[in-house]
Amino acid sequence: MLFVDGNNWYHSLRRNAVRAPFELDYAKISKKLVGAREWVQTRYYIGALDQEWNPHAYKEQRRFLDRLTRTDSRIAVALGRLEPRREVNPLAREIRTLLAARAAPLDVSLAMELDRLVAKHEQLVVLREKAVDIMLAVDLMRLRGSYDTAYLLSADGDFTPALEAVAAEGADVFAASPDVSYALRQVVRTFIHLRPAWFADCYRDAE
Repeated sequence: MLFVDGNNWYHSLRRNAVRAPFELDYAKISKKLVGAREWVQTRYYIGALDQEWNPHAYKEQRRFLDRLTRTDSRIAVALGRLEPRREVNPLAREIRTLLAARAAPLDVSLAMELDRLVAKHEQLVVLREKAVDIMLAVDLMRLRGSYDTAYLLSADGDFTPALEAVAAEGADVFAASPDVSYALRQVVRTFIHLRPAWFADCYRDAE
């Protein structure tokens, strides 16, 4: 059984220049990872976007998730939530520091405009995923009787205790990601480092 930490997985794909991540075929990925083992299920965990927050992103996420579950009956989606949080904009802080450190004063009108823009964008509203990691960790334990081998598609070391627990119960445990996690490498049988070329035959249009 494969457990996909959707947010961590997606950003790992992007950071490592894996092309067209939304065009990946998760049935092909699952079968390639499990090899000769029997593929039981792939569970994809992600925070659900709110339609009112960003209608376009909501539509794109729904399209991706619908296509994901239509790919194969063994693929399921588990939705957590996303909550808005106000955070300090690091760029605004850096601009303030840069302006204060200048030896030569700026033109007054330019300085006033920059100060206005920094004040306007001093805080950002960002979406933070909630409940998703806990859902995945709980399912690792709850579904233990349904699998003998677990694959975690993530490089998030926070899953270390959950993987240790299922391994202690006799499960064979692997992790796979384009990123490398030292923490996960210590508790899994093998950490599978997926380089961009690995995905070449894992696209929807690939034979």
